Amino acid sequence: MYNRRMEQSFLSVTILLILITDPLGNIPLFIAALKNVQPARRTRVILRECGIAFVTLLVFLFFGSAFLKALHLSNETLRIAGGIILFLIAINMVFPASGAKLVDDEQGSEPFIVPVAIPLIAGPSAMTTVMLLSSSQVALTLEWVGSIFIAILVTTVVFFASQKLEMILGKRFLSAIEKLMGLVLTTIAIDMLLGGISTYIKAIQL
Repeated sequence: MYNRRMEQSFLSVTILLILITDPLGNIPLFIAALKNVQPARRTRVILRECGIAFVTLLVFLFFGSAFLKALHLSNETLRIAGGIILFLIAINMVFPASGAKLVDDEQGSEPFIVPVAIPLIAGPSAMTTVMLLSSSQVALTLEWVGSIFIAILVTTVVFFASQKLEMILGKRFLSAIEKLMGLVLTTIAIDMLLGGISTYIKAIQL
């Protein structure tokens, strides 16, 4: 089940984090967030926001277990909650809400932490996932750091090339990719949810 799959390879966790952060699907929102930012400052803004997202995920990775213990929450509870959150995120990727507005239209505004770093990159599903990683296999923490780094690096590269990618691929193609990633994420979310429920049932039967 999911708890075993979390004890899997560096590659699978990296792919999972890339799916969750969804850099290609976030291109339109990212472009909208930076539309009022001067071109000369965009490089600095991209690096800053991706850096903040990386640090945020590291905080949840290293202190997630302590946070769970402080609240007396079990790994099974987190898996179930994480599965639900991941499922809702995936459904929103497949069926995006019309009229949803994440970006402020204020002239001259520059995104700082919100909405690019959080929740566009380091959203609730990414935070929950790294907390699960930290609580399931502490010995592989350095590998998870590498997975987070690669996922953020991919996001950074995609954001730097966002305008060119949107022009080359087109909004319809990017939307199709996002829906496909949403379908994959849906299966992962259901597996996580069922894994958490199964483990919880076994625990209360002992």
